[in-house]
Formats: sequence, C-alpha cells, structure tokens
Amino acid sequence: MLTKKRLRTRRSFLKQGFSLGGALWALKVGGGMAAPWPATESNRSRVVIARDGKIRTAGSSLDSAELAKLLDRGMQAAFNCDSPLEAWKKVVRPGEVVGLKVNCLGGRGNATHPELVEAISERLRQAGITEIVVWDRQNADLERARYKIVERASGLRCFGNDTLGFEDNLSTFGQAGSRVCRTLTQVCDAVINLPVLKDHGIAGVTMALKSMFGAIHNPNKYHSNAGDPYVADVFALPPVRQKVRLHICDAINGQYEGGPSYMPQWMWPFNGLLVARDPVALDYVGWKILEKKRSEMGAKSFAELHREPHYILTAADPEHRLGTCDPKHIEQVEI
Repeated sequence: MLTKKRLRTRRSFLKQGFSLGGALWALKVGGGMAAPWPATESNRSRVVIARDGKIRTAGSSLDSAELAKLLDRGMQAAFNCDSPLEAWKKVVRPGEVVGLKVNCLGGRGNATHPELVEAISERLRQAGITEIVVWDRQNADLERARYKIVERASGLRCFGNDTLGFEDNLSTFGQAGSRVCRTLTQVCDAVINLPVLKDHGIAGVTMALKSMFGAIHNPNKYHSNAGDPYVADVFALPPVRQKVRLHICDAINGQYEGGPSYMPQWMWPFNGLLVARDPVALDYVGWKILEKKRSEMGAKSFAELHREPHYILTAADPEHRLGTCDPKHIEQVEI
C-alpha cells in the first residue's frame, strides 16, 4: 500500500520543475558527453519513435540493412544531428569501453535482437570505439537469445554476470541495497541500455528502468508493490546512474500481456525503435503504447489489474530525478 507521504510526493513532483535535476546531471557527465536529460534546448526530454515495416523481409526475418537505416534515423532525430555519426559522438568518446546492456530473459522470441546489437556496434566502431561488451544477467540467457559467449577477446566481448560476478560491497539508494555487477563497475566506461517493449506480470511494464535489474545480484527482492519504489531506487544506484548514457528500446516486436516471458499469442509487430536519453520519458511513452494496444485487443488496463507501473512516477520525483514523465516535458517525435 502506498503511504500518504509517497502519494504527496507523486502529486507534487510535477510542480517542482526539472532544471535542478538537469543541472546536476550536466555536472556529472563531463567531457562534452550528453547528459541523460533534458534532451533538447527547450528543456523537454525527447523520445523518438522510429518505425518502418521494411525492416522485415517477406519471410518475416529482419533486413539488417534496413534496420541500420532505422537506427540511423532514430539517432539523428534524438540528437537533432545531420548524421548518425555526429549523434554517436555525443554519446561516447574514443578510448572508452562501451557496454551494451541487452535484455534476454524472454529468450529467442522476445529479447534484444542480435541484429540491432550488430548495427549499434558498427556505428560505435565508426565513432572510434574499439572495445564493446554485450552483457546481461547470465550466459545462459544470452545463449538462448542467439548470442555467442566470448569472454576473452579484443574488440567485441559477450558474457553474463556469472562471468565476472558482483562487487563485494552493497550500493544503496532509498530502499535498494544491491551488489552491482563488475561488468558495469569495473569494465564499462559507458553503458547503452537496450531493453525490449513488453509487459510485466508484476510491475506492469519492463523497459529502460527495469532493465537495470539485470545489473544487480538480488532483483528477486524488488518486485513487491509492483516494483515501486524499487525499480527507481535500483536505477538510482550510483554505478548505474553514472554510467548509463542512452536508451534504445527494441520495439521490433511488442508484447502487451504475459511478460516478461515470451508469450507469442500476445505479441505484435511494432517494427520500431524508441530512442531517448531519458529513461523515465522512454518508459512513460512505452507504457502508453502498451496501454493502447491492450485497449485495442480488449484487455484490461494495468490500473484495473493493480499493476500500473507507478515506479515510473517515482523515478521522476525530487528524490530520484532520473527524468520526467510529465507529458508537458516530453517531446515525442514519430518518424
């Protein structure tokens, strides 16, 4: 049950403004790298919804070339740049080790597509990145989602948290106390978050914010009360919020019910990507996409099922300042 204090916080955070949070992030992200939010000069967080049915071939497999074009369009729109390379240079700098946090819990049928990872990796190389690490919770999860485990190599590695384990000491924020994976803390200089557009049977939705449950040793502890405030607290853990710079949600397919496991009867081809610096704004937009699909299919709303993702509101409150879920402060761009 939500406390009165928590309810007051949610009702008042929209009135607080977001300039302070943006300023704090700008101070933390040095060297010209893009702060996670706000994403535009108008102090609004931009969320790009890039869609194109041409990413699928006649046999419903993915056309890698068309997917790369869609990625380029999404990045250019997200950063208001004339070229995708210019956009990527606002996210990473040469010499950094860049982690690509994929989401593979749903297995081959509902995970971050390797074809998307390949397209992103190629653009990172063009931006001067020579060391890329694809990672998630476990090697077995990655393998089920068509990734090949490569623990030792130069250029591109791929492994789960069971390879390097977790820090000995807890990182804490709010009600979260977790050991963060060493892949994030000791290997990666920057992380690009690659969640999937899908429903979650307990927390309502699982996208950018909840994807970081894959970075900690005890995610099973944080699902009560539909994940609120735990999802926000985990993302606010210092190692996470300091290193995650960009979110590209794999919305090639969407799943509006039955998640996070793969349930093909509740999936549909969205044929898109959601791109944003602000994880809260991205999750808010994704939440509304899933609610709309549920309505179209005659399914109950998340509120009716008592699993509305209130943690998204918590992530935007003055205690967390992870982004915004106020529609007035979100610039939604559809291309």
